[in-house]
Amino acid sequence: MSPTPPPYTEFKLALLGFGNVGQALVELLLEKELTLKEELGITFRVVGIGSGSHGAAVDPRGFSLPELLQDYRNGVSLNEFSKLPISGSQEFIHSCGANLLFETTPVNYQTGQPALDFLRQALEAGMHVITANKGPVVHGYRELTKAAKRRGLSFLFESSVMDGAPVFSIARCGMPGAKVTSLSGLLNSTTNLILTRMEKGETQEEAIAYAQSIGIAETDPSGDIDGWDAAVKVAALVTVLMDIPYTPDQVNRTGIRALTPDLIQEAKENGQRWKLVCTAHREDSAPQGIFASVQPQKISPESHFFNVSGTSAILEIESDVLGKLSLIEENPSPRTTAYGLLADFLNAVDHPQP
Repeated sequence: MSPTPPPYTEFKLALLGFGNVGQALVELLLEKELTLKEELGITFRVVGIGSGSHGAAVDPRGFSLPELLQDYRNGVSLNEFSKLPISGSQEFIHSCGANLLFETTPVNYQTGQPALDFLRQALEAGMHVITANKGPVVHGYRELTKAAKRRGLSFLFESSVMDGAPVFSIARCGMPGAKVTSLSGLLNSTTNLILTRMEKGETQEEAIAYAQSIGIAETDPSGDIDGWDAAVKVAALVTVLMDIPYTPDQVNRTGIRALTPDLIQEAKENGQRWKLVCTAHREDSAPQGIFASVQPQKISPESHFFNVSGTSAILEIESDVLGKLSLIEENPSPRTTAYGLLADFLNAVDHPQP
């Protein structure tokens, strides 16, 4: 006798931000649609998609996602798919009628805006909010968590650090009662790739140009090169895993801009490698009891960081009860980040954040 299928629950989804990650999320939702229905009883309609530079669309009936994705990639504005006139992101959130919002807009290291306001508005409208954006995590973690809890909703953000690797889930669900005492890792894929290519003889400018050509470095790569992206990730980890509000400007930060081919090759000849190392540890004499840094360091083969190359990343978490745990993510992609968003979706609708 075949098992009774689960009762179906439909969710109305909206995406704010429709770059590589947003498009990968749509592809993953389509790929997993039958699995979600048959195994979890979850069905969905995507009723809204908004982009900062390519329009916005709302359709309460739900979009034909394969058709929309194909046309969008051929240059068709999202406005062409909308059943309602939409003039901006706030109106999009107000009008879309979703009960869950995925937010993947660009990060603001200093304030988390405007994404922070978008997530506030979505919670007020009764939506679960899921973000890949580090800014709101750093600048609004406690506020958004409390606002979600008051409404019986979830605020989740697994994709904000290390793409879709379960960094926050491990600590939230797998380490109850543990006190995280220190963190260390290689958290910026772009700088790790640049340094790997410089070891092969490229200049920093050539390595940056390659990273830009494959879409992992921005036209202005200063956020990576000067260590801001790594610093905001450290701040997010401290804020959530150590439960101490922390901002990127509190991180002792030096990027890789000053690393020359000669320095790279000298380290290589001595059996070492330069890496942009992120650290944070509890220190009573430090402001807020935390000392955090992002600094280029020469790494020896004895370190777990030595063989983490290209766009791969690693995080080591040390606690008072489990010692040191290491999580390595090899060569992430937009699909990896999209999986973190999907996992948060399933966690949100299965058991809203306590």
